Amino acid sequence: MTREFEQRTIVHLRASSFFGGPERQMLYLARALPADHRTVFMVFPEGGRGRPFLDEIDRAGFEGVALTADAPHFRRMIRELAGHLERVGADVLCCHGYKANLLGRPAARRAGLPAVAVARGWTGENLRVRLYDAVDRFALPWMDHIVAVSEGQAVAVRRAGVPAERVTVIRNAIRAERFATVRPEYRELLRQFFPEPPPLIVGAAGRLTPDKGFHVLVEAVARVCRQRQDVGFVLFGEGAKRDALMQTAHAAGLAGRFVHAGFRRDLDAFMPHFDLFVLPSFNEGLPNVILEAFAAGVPVVATAVFGTPEVVEDGVSGYLVPAGDAAALEARILQALGRPDRRALGARGRERVLRDFTFEAQALHYQRFFDGLGLRRPARAFSGRAPRLVAERVG
Repeated sequence: MTREFEQRTIVHLRASSFFGGPERQMLYLARALPADHRTVFMVFPEGGRGRPFLDEIDRAGFEGVALTADAPHFRRMIRELAGHLERVGADVLCCHGYKANLLGRPAARRAGLPAVAVARGWTGENLRVRLYDAVDRFALPWMDHIVAVSEGQAVAVRRAGVPAERVTVIRNAIRAERFATVRPEYRELLRQFFPEPPPLIVGAAGRLTPDKGFHVLVEAVARVCRQRQDVGFVLFGEGAKRDALMQTAHAAGLAGRFVHAGFRRDLDAFMPHFDLFVLPSFNEGLPNVILEAFAAGVPVVATAVFGTPEVVEDGVSGYLVPAGDAAALEARILQALGRPDRRALGARGRERVLRDFTFEAQALHYQRFFDGLGLRRPARAFSGRAPRLVAERVG
């Protein structure tokens, strides 16, 4: 007979530098899982930067473990982590990021449980991050199983050497209820970012790094603004390329037409007041910000990279363009803004999010995934190849 659980204990491991998208995915999944799924979070110290995530975990009523050992004391880190896994009675360790993968796998071996990597994508935004991405690709084949956040990311994971049977796709989710109430005052706040508020406002948001493609957006905006005088563009976010982006925009004559709003914790309240949302990324596992735009009922123009085409249905809820193509981006922005039924695109995007991208739907997928892991044990002996989960029947 198969193994049955009275309570299943899932442990999430993360090297968190701030409370961002991956942290929200982990925490909201824990909230959506049924009561017979206990969730524990373990967070590397990261010089104190893990504290915001631990504070959010505590506020949500979950158990958070602040790990104390850190690099370069790797053996001590593995011993400490394995000890906590045994103490909490973990059934599975879910690792988020290259550091969690590298140290989580040997710790899970010591504790006798499977190690699962959650692959969200690789940004390659600078030399250091490209090195981390390479380390992560090296580590993935040694994990017992990989959860990819999109079919596009699953393809990349398989290219890294992970057999297809050890890859499962469980997509990101959002809390769509955050956008159920539209706050009219935020339309006026949005207009105030512009010296002369335009009738139409196109929004963009993200980390201001090369992989996000905002330099391509600036080029496309310059083209759009030569044809239409009734459109303004607002960019939310911070990052290393902020000054360079704004200097480029100024040199292109976009002062007052392309404005930077900085990082805002209340971006959700601005989102419903965009007339269009644009994401020009070169890399995306599955972009939460597009799910959020759709939840707010806003149509989207985005690049057809990795998991994005799994969310944006071209011509149905928005438009897809090739990455790095400013002319195509310009054309699709103009096409979307020129549609009198533009809001209908966003409404169809919202319907899709409410159907497929809620945390309740995601939790059901994870429950089925954990059910499968409940019949398996991790391979323990090194055989010269990456270990695989082996089916085991108990009783």
